[in-house]
Amino acid sequence: MAPAAANSAMCEVTDLTVAYQSGDEWLRAVRSVSFEVRRGEILAVVGETGSGKSTTATAVIRMLPANGKVVSGRVMFDGRDLVHLPSQEMRRLRGQDIAYVPQQPMSAFNPTMTVGRQVAEPLLIHRRANASDAAREASKRLKEMGIREVDRVMKAYPHQLSGGMLQRAMIATAMICQPRLLILDEPTSALDVTIQRQILALIKQVQSEYRLAVILISHDLTVVSQVADRILVMYGGRAVEIGATEAIMNRARHPYTRGLLRSTMAGEREHKAKLASLAGYPPAPHDVDSEQGCPFRPRCPRAVDQCSTMFPPFSAGGADSWACFNPEPVE
Repeated sequence: MAPAAANSAMCEVTDLTVAYQSGDEWLRAVRSVSFEVRRGEILAVVGETGSGKSTTATAVIRMLPANGKVVSGRVMFDGRDLVHLPSQEMRRLRGQDIAYVPQQPMSAFNPTMTVGRQVAEPLLIHRRANASDAAREASKRLKEMGIREVDRVMKAYPHQLSGGMLQRAMIATAMICQPRLLILDEPTSALDVTIQRQILALIKQVQSEYRLAVILISHDLTVVSQVADRILVMYGGRAVEIGATEAIMNRARHPYTRGLLRSTMAGEREHKAKLASLAGYPPAPHDVDSEQGCPFRPRCPRAVDQCSTMFPPFSAGGADSWACFNPEPVE
């Protein structure tokens, strides 16, 4: 369990465990994950595919698929535990106080409805706005997202827009009710580098202007380091390190975090080493559930005997903390 920070949290996740049904078994994809995100802060959640970061995000907002469930833990938002909140109240929160931007905006939009109608829809549902007022607000939000040809975009269907334009429209949809917590799942994936930078700048602008709490999901440390205040690193369904962005990028202690850094150009510059890859593969779902020790142990160059018997407790490192029996030295 990661240590709680001193400042009050907008959203606080404590010992969250999530499982998926596979045949007759329930396999835990996320195990005892804890973190918090504060108002006016961007918390990035980073890890390879299968690390549990997207499952964690969808569990927070109760949008797990039908074969998924929260086994244990709490998700506190505005004094209420979202895990046990009645479904009707949860539906009122989603889209109004908590907004979610999923991966792949093309598949998230309804292909039979105009983009403008879909951007305006949260106002029609949550605020009971009339169609003309909702359309005006949708147009305003699209302009805030840097879209110039707003009239054309309002009338367009999703397939008529580029990936970058759809991502902006999806963020506009999320922001139209002025939520307090914004969760973005891989918002820059499948976009070229120039568009990635624009989307990141847009996220930072929106977060700063509205003092949002933001959870930013990504597999790329280099990308999130441009905008995140803090970074949570996940591996094998576990949180393994958390800290201020500067500390994670320059003084990471967990071997997995160091491995991620070394496998990026940022890591190459920092460690003065050749671009490297992490040996081995992330654990399969069954291995994640059955593993008693540290899930990174089979790939870890610093593993010790204790790593095979129990998951290491988080260090008492204050705001920066890691779960490792044999952490990397500070260089």
